Amino acid sequence: MPTINLKRDLLFKALGRTYSDNEFQDLCFKFGLELDEVTSEKLLITKEKGQNGNMEASDEIIYKIDIPANRYDLLCLEGLTLGLLIFLNKVDIPHYVSIRPGTGMQKITMTSECLKIRGHIVAAILRDVTFTQDSYNSFIDLQDKLHQNIGRKRSLVSIGTHDLDTIQGPFLYDAKPPTNICFKPLNQDKEYTGEEIMNLYSNHAQLKQYLHIIKDSPVYPIVQDSNGTILSLPPIINGDHSKITLNTKNVFIECTAIDLTKAIIVLDTIVCMFSQYCKTKYTVETVEVVYPNNQVFHYPDLKYRTEEIDCEKAVKYIGIKQRAEKVANLLSRMSLKTRVVKDNNKLSVEVPPTRHDVIHSCDIYEDIAIAYGYNNIHKTIPYLSTIAEEFPLNKLSDQLRMELACAGFTEALTFSLCSREDIADKLGHKLENIPAVHISNPKTLEFQVARTTLLPGLLKTLAANKKMPLPQKVFEVSDIVLRDNTVEVGARNKRHLCAVYCNKSDGFEVIHGLLDRMLQVLEIPWSVGENSDGYYLRAINDPTFFPRRCAEIYCYNKVIGKMGVLHPDVITKFDLNVPCSVLEIEIESFL
Repeated sequence: MPTINLKRDLLFKALGRTYSDNEFQDLCFKFGLELDEVTSEKLLITKEKGQNGNMEASDEIIYKIDIPANRYDLLCLEGLTLGLLIFLNKVDIPHYVSIRPGTGMQKITMTSECLKIRGHIVAAILRDVTFTQDSYNSFIDLQDKLHQNIGRKRSLVSIGTHDLDTIQGPFLYDAKPPTNICFKPLNQDKEYTGEEIMNLYSNHAQLKQYLHIIKDSPVYPIVQDSNGTILSLPPIINGDHSKITLNTKNVFIECTAIDLTKAIIVLDTIVCMFSQYCKTKYTVETVEVVYPNNQVFHYPDLKYRTEEIDCEKAVKYIGIKQRAEKVANLLSRMSLKTRVVKDNNKLSVEVPPTRHDVIHSCDIYEDIAIAYGYNNIHKTIPYLSTIAEEFPLNKLSDQLRMELACAGFTEALTFSLCSREDIADKLGHKLENIPAVHISNPKTLEFQVARTTLLPGLLKTLAANKKMPLPQKVFEVSDIVLRDNTVEVGARNKRHLCAVYCNKSDGFEVIHGLLDRMLQVLEIPWSVGENSDGYYLRAINDPTFFPRRCAEIYCYNKVIGKMGVLHPDVITKFDLNVPCSVLEIEIESFL
């Protein structure tokens, strides 16, 4: 859930009245938001930069407000205050219009090279804009919020904004080898090639996190004007030549992306929020985009669509009793202009281009509930008499946890992700033989795959607690993840129980006794034989375990796990120096 920081006085000025902290917190709750914290600019900078970070900061009060992840229209002061004013019935719902100029329409032509790296671009123009320092800061901050959220740190969508009066159309969206690119980045005093830009920002606090998106590509995307001036190197940085200032009157906005739908959402959000600063409010000039196959599109469309819902069904879902006219008014307060369709109790809801979060009728029902007030919905006894029941697998897991704790073992809760080495090399196995689910973009080397066994996490726990007195006995009852192409999502979870005994002697008898106790309480007898209903052990060789000190556990005529003494190499690789015995079984067979 994204959080926005707004100056309290600026917010109250836009709302037209002053609130106490409690009053504003209550207003946020009624609108479906949460006032997370009341702080100051000085305190915020102190938290981020330390004790010396508040030298130039003011004591102005800052409201930190949590915004729902799908409400992109509320990620800036302009959108939030407009939404609140409509909710309070103080202003009417604006109507956004995209204008196609009869002559002189700006055009962007895309080359086929762009399809190799970022295959979409959309654009728009805000005419006769008047910026103040606060609205300019909000304009920049909204771009950053969209980059981080829907843009997935610029990997899906990146935004470029330019002073249209400093550049000359028509524009070209192209992709060139980095050595053939030469332009002056924002706030720099000389030109750099693509490779030099990568080196220049390799240690930059903010920009270094975006370099990997295009760094290894043979071509880098660029946007340039008819004079050959490069305006931006998406998704890294804009050019200094066309930078936006407080004196900018005409803003050219382009969004390059690998996901066209998200690019359209980003563009619509920016232009709708800041078109209120145009001379003709809520109007946006379209730009023509020509794709390599000569298809022509015009952005932004700012399309309105109409959804029809059954009012009776809606109020029944929510659990309230309201007339259709009242429900229509509730939706209008949530920026969804609604009218009643006579004679059939239907509601015609107009969804504006700012509300891309409205995908299904359920999204409209949610807005009805928010506007009505969750606290105003009367609590009722369910029409059906039902008795809640614990999920059988979770109930069994808790019962086994209790028995393990009674046996003197301490429960651990370890990460579901681990490194490839943890499940393969350190345990003496080859990675290609393990049905592991790999993370495509791991944040660190420690979280590359979903765990296929609970053992690495417990061994890491022991390694981190070597100062604790021996013996150490730890266990975990949690899920592992295995790759499975036969299921829809390509993977499946399995509930495992794993226990480790660590002491100066291996203590195999302790682990063996623990297994016997677990199966005793499960009322599974010891019984050797292929057709028996009990359990028995069978010796095997496994590189994870010491030779001739490992056994498979058979139950219900199938292998449910392994137990044994860990191989010294495994113990050493996990930074331990005392023998360990291990038991790991899957418990779903016992249901």
